[in-house]
Amino acid sequence: MLYTTLDALKTAFGWDYFTAQLDEEVVSNLNPGLILREYQKEALGRLQFYFHGYQGRERPTQLLFEMATGSGKTLLMAASILLLYKLGYRNFIFFVNSTNIINKTKDNFLNKSSSKYLFAHELKIDRQVIQIKEVENFETSNDEDIHIAFSTIQGLHSRLNSPRENSITFQDLEEKKIVLISDEAHHINALTKSKLNKTEQEEKQSWEGTVERLFNTNRDNVLLEFTATIDLDHPAVKQKYEKRIIYQYDLKHFRLDKYSKDIEVLAVDLEALDRAIQAVIISQYRRKVAEKHGIPLKPVILFKSKTIVESSEFRTAFTHKIRSLQASDIQALQSAQGELLQTAFAYFANNVISPEALVKELQNDFDENKCLSVDSEQDQKEHQILVNTLEAANNEIRAIFAVNMLNEGWDVLNLFDIVRLYDTRDAKRNQPGPTTISEAQLIGRGARYFPFALDAHQEPDKRKFDDDIENELRVLEQLHYHSAHNPKYIQELKTALTQIGILQENYVQFEFRVKDEFRNSQSWKHGVVFSNNRIENPREAIKGLADAQVTTHHEYQLRTGETTEETLLSEELQFQTQSARYKTPFKFASLGANVINAAMDRLVFYRFETLRRHFPSLKARKEFVESDKYLGSVTIDLFAASPAPPLTQEQKLQIALSVLQRIAIDAKSNVAEYIGTKRFTAHKVSEVFKDKILKIAQDDSRAQTSDELDLAAKGWYAQNALFGTSEEKNFISFMDAVFEELKKTYTEIALLRNERSLAVYDFAEGRRFEPDFVLLLREPGKRKPISHQVFIEPKGNQFKDVDGLFTLSKEGWKQEFLLAIEAEAELELLFENQDFRLLGLPFYNKDLEQDFKEAFEKNLLLAT
Repeated sequence: MLYTTLDALKTAFGWDYFTAQLDEEVVSNLNPGLILREYQKEALGRLQFYFHGYQGRERPTQLLFEMATGSGKTLLMAASILLLYKLGYRNFIFFVNSTNIINKTKDNFLNKSSSKYLFAHELKIDRQVIQIKEVENFETSNDEDIHIAFSTIQGLHSRLNSPRENSITFQDLEEKKIVLISDEAHHINALTKSKLNKTEQEEKQSWEGTVERLFNTNRDNVLLEFTATIDLDHPAVKQKYEKRIIYQYDLKHFRLDKYSKDIEVLAVDLEALDRAIQAVIISQYRRKVAEKHGIPLKPVILFKSKTIVESSEFRTAFTHKIRSLQASDIQALQSAQGELLQTAFAYFANNVISPEALVKELQNDFDENKCLSVDSEQDQKEHQILVNTLEAANNEIRAIFAVNMLNEGWDVLNLFDIVRLYDTRDAKRNQPGPTTISEAQLIGRGARYFPFALDAHQEPDKRKFDDDIENELRVLEQLHYHSAHNPKYIQELKTALTQIGILQENYVQFEFRVKDEFRNSQSWKHGVVFSNNRIENPREAIKGLADAQVTTHHEYQLRTGETTEETLLSEELQFQTQSARYKTPFKFASLGANVINAAMDRLVFYRFETLRRHFPSLKARKEFVESDKYLGSVTIDLFAASPAPPLTQEQKLQIALSVLQRIAIDAKSNVAEYIGTKRFTAHKVSEVFKDKILKIAQDDSRAQTSDELDLAAKGWYAQNALFGTSEEKNFISFMDAVFEELKKTYTEIALLRNERSLAVYDFAEGRRFEPDFVLLLREPGKRKPISHQVFIEPKGNQFKDVDGLFTLSKEGWKQEFLLAIEAEAELELLFENQDFRLLGLPFYNKDLEQDFKEAFEKNLLLAT
């Protein structure tokens, strides 16, 4: 597969091999409010590499991105359009099987006032302002702008095979190179799956046949396909895409990277209307939790029926039920089973929300005017804006009633509940049937994460409470699927969800709590732990290019048009060149201020506000061009066919662009965007290390508890259990062995497993780090007690560098940070009658245990 070939390149040359190739000008022309995620950068970097560096490129070029529902494929399409524009493409055809997706994509690509517009407000490439234009055909397309024809696949098939006035024809496109962008591309593989049974005429008359014919009208054409559900189990489909799948990022990766909600299936033995009211109560509880924490969330419920008639009837019944809802109805449900429902009622009671008050809220929030039916193409057309902007602050819709109209192309982040209103199965031989698979895919679509952050250090678009599932905010990271109590169906649904990767196959829950013995200690009652923060790098020490570690000497190869002849003589390859190479050194400034400024104008990095962010001492753009601290210090060795060749203005411009691009890369990559503060502030131990319920995959080594550790009997271990790796368990054994020695010096010894309770940020780049263990030690001291806080991180052999150590490994920065803490950290002083010491130790590794032991003894036994 193509993507495995590219994976191998990434393994060989480093994790950032493709992301480092991203074109800055492409990224800068996307909506600045939409930050590309790492996997989107990876996908774009691979596309850039395919066109610029991949030797196996096919022409015409067909590539497929297999990416999870909700992973931002449309943003990737927008970026791909810009990338291909820079390669000379001006004409694009976007097609998909659904009118709703067409309308949504037009809004994303064309409507600058839309909250989901994907491009920068002003598009500027190579200093030229360009427009994005919707067109019916490409007869009047120009060389400056982007022209996009939008069509359903059915419409495109019809227009090309039964041409009308002003429509696209095959003949018109033979002389134009075009880019075809296919969304939900699995719909155009029907021909591939049944090709053996098709005549040549039938192939031409199929949708896929039309796309193939259009694709092949010009050798330079490009077809980019995007889908979440390519059927690689089908031999013909697998063969077709063998050299065409450029990137694979499925729902399982999406979930494991924490970009999705967690899925919970609630099976309730109640009638559909009662299940709906339960869902409404849970939805309102979710809204209340969000409001409590200052999160602007309006959760939406989808009520899914089997037929349009049933959907209409249910909406009528639901409206009547909400309108006539009584406090007694709420009270009757308070005795119903279900942990989440009981949690909701407990929350209402604790926050003095009476049944009467809750009824009023529900009648207001789920009023008929705040509910929407989307059961037909006409409904979709009428309600398109409301359906596609459910997250907007001025959109008050809380409930959607639908059958199948929203199964594809529906982008919604605040869908938290889906209520299945029917109770049928279509399984065969205990395998999920088409309906169940479709329902699983709908759940996958609803699993998009609703972004929020409680502080500046949290990533808004990732789950935060996987390791703290009792946290009340966990309900904002879950999608609940409400079904009738039908065990066979539930099992089939879970099978389907597992197959598409959105449901963890098997997991176990563990109670992780602080021991009572430790709760009675001084360290718990009065102790503190220290942590620092991440801030933007002020770059105060950056006074010029040298301070930013920017290379100031460059080489440039002048294109000469020379040829190289290769002659095979005496089995040795001899090279004969028509001319020798000459090196001419010169100052960058000698290219001329006009040329340098023109080159700077083409690169976003050299906008003055960006330059000032990287070089805060800079007073003016002229200073950057002329001063010896900046471009005035840059020199170039020019390699050409003759010494000191005269340069045209265009050649000077190309030299300037090349050097300036390299300088921009250095300036951005050699100085960190963030740093960790040297100041560490104190937090009460009892407020940081809390009891939790941990949810761990059953096949994760952390789920395998080790009885031989007998942690319950270890007074120095502060918690009830350890859910860790084998290396962490080896460290526990090490601690057990040195405990008696520690007792000779310290009056209190407590080792705490850090399950995402405490984070620190490295000084150099502000990277978040959660050391696996925090060791707290108290000693009497000569004049006053001393509290020691020690960060310890066990690390397995798989993280070692080529020398069998950790210094040069990808985790090496963590060890470097740990070893710098004692010398660099500035502790917030709280108590005059107590001293504090904060330090980190080198990584613990069983094979390197002697090195760790020496550092441990030197810092904690011999130093006291």
